Amino acid sequence: MATEGICAGRTVIITGAGRGIGRAHALAFAAAGAKVVVNDIGTSLSGESTAETPAEQVVSEIRAAGGEAVANGDDVASWDGSQRLIQQAVDTFGGLDVLVNNAGFVRDRMLVNLAEVEWDSVVRVHLKGHFATMRHAAAYWRAESKAGRPVDARIINTSSGAGLQGSVGQGNYGAAKAGIAGLTLTASAEFGRYGVTVNAIAPSARTRMTETVFADMMAKPEDGFDAMAPENISPIVVWLGSPESAGITGRMFEVEGGRIALAEGWRHGVPVDRGMRWDPAELGPVVAELISKGAAPEPVYGA
Repeated sequence: MATEGICAGRTVIITGAGRGIGRAHALAFAAAGAKVVVNDIGTSLSGESTAETPAEQVVSEIRAAGGEAVANGDDVASWDGSQRLIQQAVDTFGGLDVLVNNAGFVRDRMLVNLAEVEWDSVVRVHLKGHFATMRHAAAYWRAESKAGRPVDARIINTSSGAGLQGSVGQGNYGAAKAGIAGLTLTASAEFGRYGVTVNAIAPSARTRMTETVFADMMAKPEDGFDAMAPENISPIVVWLGSPESAGITGRMFEVEGGRIALAEGWRHGVPVDRGMRWDPAELGPVVAELISKGAAPEPVYGA
């Protein structure tokens, strides 16, 4: 591992870092000189506990390459668990500089067949799991700032095209990922005063969540560039976690293969203002005019 790099000396927490994109992030941050807290609860694709210890396996890889890392098995959607995660970074490495929220799982089903537990569990791990870790990390950084210690911290959240454009059969997952996009905007506005930037990515890569649902799209090529390799997502995340990204906040980056794009969310459209309350019977042509002047929405995945 590199002893110098754009994240040299920085302490980074990555949630859901035992496999897939999270694992790639952990290895990439370590290669860039960071000290890494590898969080993974070791669940199955549907969120059930297993006997595996993927976080410890990633830590072993980092240490074998000369890096510094420690494993954490806390549930990020647990209030106390997420607080322990933040505290472990501080206790082990003396502080915290970067939080990468990546943990999650899917329970895909059409909305008409979606069970309450399938909704609750997915929203819990993605949306609450982002909020809980951010809340405790921000409390630490606020205390540091108020104590007069300089803070140059980063949060990188993980949204999805399913949240930005919608995805058939993923109403629970898409709603949670859309919530993460909104949470990122609010946090970026609130945390800036403490020296913290907050951005998000919407990645497309081969993981346990995508390789079965989108098998053809995610298939690994026999040769050449593997555009869907999870390692392709990590460079922008490492850069966003570095001191070089200071001043970049409240942004959403779509990442796939070698392509990076800045996604633009809801914006105010050109209004039609009557100057008084509308009569419902008058609104048909008004709405038609508004739609004719607006951009067509992005297509929903799977529609």
